[in-house]
Amino acid sequence: MTGFLGEFEATLDAKGRFLLPAGIKRQLLEAEGNLFVINRGFEKCLSLYPMKSWEPLFADISKLNEFDPKVREFRRYFLNGATQVEPDSAGRLLVPPNLKEHAGLQKDIVLVAAVNKIEIWDSSKYHQFFDSFSAEDFSNLAKDVMTGKKE
Repeated sequence: MTGFLGEFEATLDAKGRFLLPAGIKRQLLEAEGNLFVINRGFEKCLSLYPMKSWEPLFADISKLNEFDPKVREFRRYFLNGATQVEPDSAGRLLVPPNLKEHAGLQKDIVLVAAVNKIEIWDSSKYHQFFDSFSAEDFSNLAKDVMTGKKE
């Protein structure tokens, strides 16, 4: 997999399930299968990792020095709630209730490509995030991240 692209809308049903949009399904390779890990994101969103993306990340985390208190703290926070999921017979993925609550997911959600994973946002929170971010803010962020230079 070279990475995901795009932004897709979906709807959670009453049980917290959603259909993986066709645009994302097309980007998953047959060899990757249907297993995913869903986890808390760094912001108030969730991260959905295809197993092929999760396994090397988990391996890296497993190699960290457990005698370092910061490593233990990071592991606890990062792995807290991580859950393996796979589509049901109708092709829906279930968002565990604790993760749904963490991200404040309501009925309408947005699935956003984030290189090797998909972020899952509550639609209103996602649009609010971008409405509060100006073109100038984005330009400055791009300069800082892509060149490493700050003014």
